[in-house]
Amino acid sequence: MNKFYISSILVAFGLVFSVSAIAQNMSKDEHEAAEKSIVAEYKLDKAKCESLTGNAEDICMAEAKGKEKVAKAELEAKSKPSKEATYKVNVAKAEANYDVAKEKCDDIKGNDHEVCEKEAKAALEKAKSDAKANQHH
Repeated sequence: MNKFYISSILVAFGLVFSVSAIAQNMSKDEHEAAEKSIVAEYKLDKAKCESLTGNAEDICMAEAKGKEKVAKAELEAKSKPSKEATYKVNVAKAEANYDVAKEKCDDIKGNDHEVCEKEAKAALEKAKSDAKANQHH
């Protein structure tokens, strides 16, 4: 297991979960419609995962849950923009990336499995630290 592999996993999922939070005033109806859309998309993603088995299903579910968590955090950041909301989006992305990377580590055996999990955990801690540092800028 090399760091390039873990980094490429995290970069790939970082791109999947990255949607910029644009400050805007949302009406209550727009907010509710966006929430319903997030829930509906999660249900579709979850249904796609049900056709898979084993760790592939676990990875798919981690991706679906992460996508939903990030989308909800981004929705809150859009409706109530603040440094704290942006921080929560960044943490949600970091945690989603970690959950997926950790599931992907389950496909790896032996010592490489432990290395994979440690690298995923280190990437999570770094992302959280970066989010915290960016919160103060």
